[in-house]
Amino acid sequence: MAPPGRAQDSTQLKRGAIGLVGVVFMVVAFSAPITAMTGNLPVAVGYGNGIGAPAGFLIATVVLTIFSIGFVALARHITAAGAFYTFVSRGWSKIPGLAAGVMSMVTYMIMEAGLIGIFSAFAQQAMTSQFGLDVAWEVYAFLAVVVIALLSHKDISVAAKVLGFVLVCEIGMLTITAARALISGGPDGVSWSSLNPMSALSTNGVAGGVVGLGLLMAFWSWVGFESTAIYGEESKDPKTIVPRATLIAVIGIGVFYTFIAWGIVTGNGATQAVERASGTNPFELLYAPTREYVGNWGVTVFEWLVLGGSFACALAIHNSASRYLFAFGRDGLLWRRLGGAHPRHSSPWIASLTQSLFAALVLLLCSVTRSDPYAVLFTLVAILATICLLIVQTMCSISVITYFHVRRQHPETASWWRTLASPIIGGLGMLFVIYLMATNMSAAAGTAADSLFYRAIPWIVALLLVGSMALAVYWRSAKPELYARIGSTVFDDDEASAEDRSAAPEPV
Repeated sequence: MAPPGRAQDSTQLKRGAIGLVGVVFMVVAFSAPITAMTGNLPVAVGYGNGIGAPAGFLIATVVLTIFSIGFVALARHITAAGAFYTFVSRGWSKIPGLAAGVMSMVTYMIMEAGLIGIFSAFAQQAMTSQFGLDVAWEVYAFLAVVVIALLSHKDISVAAKVLGFVLVCEIGMLTITAARALISGGPDGVSWSSLNPMSALSTNGVAGGVVGLGLLMAFWSWVGFESTAIYGEESKDPKTIVPRATLIAVIGIGVFYTFIAWGIVTGNGATQAVERASGTNPFELLYAPTREYVGNWGVTVFEWLVLGGSFACALAIHNSASRYLFAFGRDGLLWRRLGGAHPRHSSPWIASLTQSLFAALVLLLCSVTRSDPYAVLFTLVAILATICLLIVQTMCSISVITYFHVRRQHPETASWWRTLASPIIGGLGMLFVIYLMATNMSAAAGTAADSLFYRAIPWIVALLLVGSMALAVYWRSAKPELYARIGSTVFDDDEASAEDRSAAPEPV
């Protein structure tokens, strides 16, 4: 039996299966640029900070980059498929660590169903409008579940190649539209004021606009960037790749989002941008400048790329959820077979199949209750996921400080800025966004705010957070052997040796 910090071959994922580019593709695909621009940008422009939406993305870039500085410092010394679960367990304490793991795992598990929900809605619309086929959304949804399961059965490199292709197409088309709009100057000229950070803190004349909602949409668009750490165990050089991939993804996504949003606002013009974003078809915020500056063919391409983007996002989320299930199974906290790697592909195949079954059950429940896969399932899952991940990111910031300055691990990495100031600033930024989410939740939910699922979200979050910590406290006294397994598997020699050298008691 392998000791903690080491693993047997049957429980180890394929090392060196993915490089820097592959990890970046997985993370950027998770953020789904085309879905963020077609789904989140219209809400920010039409109901939030108006033409200041691009500056909102700029502010989010700064805050998340500062957070990432402390995050990657921890990633250099802790490598595991559990990511936040392992980071918080070993950096801070096993009690909040279990909560971080449960919240992350459940979030990713539900998110796959939500993304497949929006994919199926888009597929149904595209097939009806372009081919006249009237097929129920459930057909596209369950077909997506099967295809994702097949693509995820082998090692991560297969999924990375599929995601890479879709992502390049997304980025290319969005860039063409924004660049053409900026070059033409739009109906009102280039909107330079959209890049002024102060404009993100104003409604800019939007009737009934809410600044917090605009900023929330910006931060919401980054969900999943932290999943770089999930693939550390399967990367060629985790100590180098995970930190680089995280910063490349955060800064790259931020610059790209800001540029595209700026181009879209310019292409529409200040007044028309707000009118189209708040109109009956908010997708026109993107489609109208594409039609004018690129051509009708561009709109057709976008309709198909929205499908590809939402599918790619669901695939990336599936792989993240599978690895959390795998980590919990390998640590013996769930069914141990979940922690088994495929004898040939070294993939978390049982965890992957389990996740596929779970996603199918959620979609089946959505169908039985006649809930809209987009307006209800996707929207509410996104809200729940954002709240949970923001809480976990805040916990991770605390873990960075505890790991380097309370437990005094790896003093060669610790510094006042990298491991103290940046996690404090980043953590406070996360708390601010949690506040924005809590105060703007009904506006973000839209028509789904009347559903039982919406009313249950605060209780679900509380149960996952407090319930998991209470369970860990119970295990510590009643089942110490189970408590000891929390976050126990780490694939990093430096981390293991540092733990061996440290005689400091675990903080609570």
